[in-house]
Amino acid sequence: MRMNGHNSIAEQMVIGITMGDAAGIGPEIIVKALADPAIRKAAKFIIFGMNEQLCYVADAAEIEPFWGRHQHEKISRDYPYKVVVADYDEYSVPPWVTKPSKLAGEASIRFCLDAIDAARDGIIDAVVTAPISKKSWNLADGQWPGHTEMFAARCKSPRKAMMFTAGPLKIALATIHEALFEVRHKFTIGCVFEPIDLLNDALKNFFGIENPKIGVAALNPHASEDGQFGDEEKRIITPTIMLAREQGINALGPFSADTLFLRAVHGEFDGVVAMYHDQGMIPVKMVDFEHAVNITIGIPIIRTSPAHGTAFDIAGRNLANPASMKSALLTAIHMAKTKKSLECRIEN
Repeated sequence: MRMNGHNSIAEQMVIGITMGDAAGIGPEIIVKALADPAIRKAAKFIIFGMNEQLCYVADAAEIEPFWGRHQHEKISRDYPYKVVVADYDEYSVPPWVTKPSKLAGEASIRFCLDAIDAARDGIIDAVVTAPISKKSWNLADGQWPGHTEMFAARCKSPRKAMMFTAGPLKIALATIHEALFEVRHKFTIGCVFEPIDLLNDALKNFFGIENPKIGVAALNPHASEDGQFGDEEKRIITPTIMLAREQGINALGPFSADTLFLRAVHGEFDGVVAMYHDQGMIPVKMVDFEHAVNITIGIPIIRTSPAHGTAFDIAGRNLANPASMKSALLTAIHMAKTKKSLECRIEN
């Protein structure tokens, strides 16, 4: 490997990876993803997790350990390895435990908080999170319902949105984990404008699209057919789109959701804003479930994640597919490089 010029290890992006719930498939998909030489060639990696757990899954998958190990108290950007485990050996979750637990929750919370701080301090260029168990976090008295809320709170970010990529689709959600019948109580111009604005910024700053064309989904069937099936389009969504356009955002709609996502897949739009969770997640997972990536936008650091959960039912059985983790890693690297390139152009 060349050690100078643009191939220098020291000049590569440094990606932090949180191990997620130790009883889930997080350790396995991390080891399997990083075992791919093409992934390891693309950046340097610091795993915030337990060396013991990673060695166990590597042995089960017949993969020779390829990483160095350091104590997590001494996290550094300058490790002389392509992959290093910042080891939290004060925690130990037996490999036969494959269900939520307080200990796994405490450990996974610690991995995330330390990775966020490392990103804010410039030690790493992005964070990729393996799946956590919301129940484990609850058992550990976690203050957050999930990664998105934790990252926003730790970064003191007043605005945030969930974004997903899958094949040609790039989608942001206006409402997230809300009961469908409760969406109407939180459905405001602000909740629709925020993902339009944040998606526009993300497409520019992290994906290099100079003037993104954003399609905004309707809430009701057939975009309400001029008020026959609800008035949210006329009362909330259309005024929000007008507000976004006044801010220089190329937002269009509202379009009936049953055709909008197909139009986006065919390249008519650079991004789409969906009004509620399943409206956006169904097309994401149908288009490319195995490679779908979750991105938190609106925060000052880069965070991506596989778009699946802990899969306790197959944990420890060497059955987990690392495809979505690979995509999350490559997406984080791409976003970090695009951000750095943009910053260099601004400075010059």
